[in-house]
Amino acid sequence: MTLPPVRTSAGAAGLTALLADPRNALVGLDFDGTLSPIVADPAAARLAAGGAAALAGLTRCFGHVAVVTGRPAGWLARVAGIANLPGVQIAGQYGAQRWAAGILHEQEPAPGLPAVRTALPALVAGYDAVVEDKGLSLVVHTRRAGDPRAALAALSGPVRALAIEHGLQVHPGRYVLEIRAPGLDKGTALRSLMAETGAQSVLFAGDDVGDLPAFAAVEGLRAGGIAGLTVCSASAEAPAVAQRADLVVDGPAGVVAFLVALVALVALVAVVDAAGQAVSGDPLRRPPAMPPEPH
Repeated sequence: MTLPPVRTSAGAAGLTALLADPRNALVGLDFDGTLSPIVADPAAARLAAGGAAALAGLTRCFGHVAVVTGRPAGWLARVAGIANLPGVQIAGQYGAQRWAAGILHEQEPAPGLPAVRTALPALVAGYDAVVEDKGLSLVVHTRRAGDPRAALAALSGPVRALAIEHGLQVHPGRYVLEIRAPGLDKGTALRSLMAETGAQSVLFAGDDVGDLPAFAAVEGLRAGGIAGLTVCSASAEAPAVAQRADLVVDGPAGVVAFLVALVALVALVAVVDAAGQAVSGDPLRRPPAMPPEPH
């Protein structure tokens, strides 16, 4: 299998590092829109076809595999089947929750959240918007509205004002407004995972503007000498993510295909290394220079 082209030299260096030492690498993956197709009902989201097998393959090759998501970690472990995939951990609710090996740890809810939870339904009434309560955050979805874009625009100001009043922040996404405590984002979660694992290279894949802090974290790690690769699960709803990424694939199906190809390439490199041979055309290895002929 072949991988899609890497568009940047920093991304190419990241891929090289991932393949050269996968046991000391972290693979971080968003869920909605990346491992799972976007659906109108958030509760109906499931792993894309082949997603479970792709994750299982990653755990056999890479030292650290994590789903970094805004979803509640316990829900994702149970409903999406992550609990059946040993070796995959979950940084849920932007790092406020951590699930691994069946054990869930989470932060305390932000003090202002109960007041926002009470006021939000009346605020969004009349816009055909849906409020999703994640426990540690609240999400306003406008995807089901007759005009999702107009509903999102109309609600942005009032929702933001309500959040600020109670010491919270609003983060926009693909027809969503998410209200959560300050300081929680996927970049912070990814950096924490890197620090905890001691990984020497990193891959992060995402699809939405909420994933851009994780892209920024990868870029910051690269500036500090840690190689990394950013992958976009492309969507017309979030073109800025594709513009920022080192490598772009076509939605969740493309992500699954990419992960399968990545695992296959790791296995190939391992076989080549074990045999002590260079593969012709392999960009990761080159035959050693021959000594000059004696005169």
